[in-house]
Amino acid sequence: MKIAVVGLGLIGGSMAMVLKHRGFASKVIGVDNQQAHTQKALELGIVDEVADLDSAIASSDLIILSAPVSVCAVLLPHILDQVTHQVVLDTGSTKTSLLEAVKGHANRGRYIATHPMWGTEFSGPEAATLDAFDGRANVICDAGESDKDALETVERLYKLLGMYNVYMGGKDHDVHVAYVSHISHITSFALANTVLEKEKEENAIFELASAGFESTVRLAKSSPAMWMPIFKQNKENVLDVLNEHITQLRKFKSCIEKENWAYLTELMEHANKIKDVLDRKQ
Repeated sequence: MKIAVVGLGLIGGSMAMVLKHRGFASKVIGVDNQQAHTQKALELGIVDEVADLDSAIASSDLIILSAPVSVCAVLLPHILDQVTHQVVLDTGSTKTSLLEAVKGHANRGRYIATHPMWGTEFSGPEAATLDAFDGRANVICDAGESDKDALETVERLYKLLGMYNVYMGGKDHDVHVAYVSHISHITSFALANTVLEKEKEENAIFELASAGFESTVRLAKSSPAMWMPIFKQNKENVLDVLNEHITQLRKFKSCIEKENWAYLTELMEHANKIKDVLDRKQ
């Protein structure tokens, strides 16, 4: 199968690498508006050639759209305008805007809305890895709107990547990822800014920061170019979870101010229950 990968960053690059390695793709055509990305992807053997978008669409059997969400919302209708037999999937972290962008499109059935639930704080094709997706969940949204053969192709693709498929509506997806993904990034960005603002001695941060601090602020190294569009596209859900997070922070602040150590302990004990939830994934 000839595959076009539009957006040669961490996710697109990793998908291209794995699909080539595991024999799903006979040829990978790369598309990216950053020449440095296309050059690096060629150097690393992630793609076999690079092309402009329209040429890549015409030459491929499957198109993977792995650009920032705001870009995908513009490109997706344009891609669907040109497909005939091809299957199109995206890997975006929000879904509502994309599903709205193609609602009623004549070729809507050729599109599968997906979200592979994996990522790191690193970006670019040089961050791509062969073990990216093993054991992770992939969300397929509004599957009933897609053609059966297109859906089956994408299901097979993600299973080959080592992922298991989860199905839900696009709006439900955007609510859930706000709570389990987007708030983590906002919290990490905010904590990093807090430390940079209050701790002016960089050597103290370097020397004293523990593994716990490093793991908490790891996501603050993520690309703003990727995450700003995600927060923008999922604004309402992000604000909802952010308001709840602020409420929880105020509870902790109040306990410390009022020396209410019993309630502070209760809050932490309640938080410990997240371990039971996460352990069920093992």
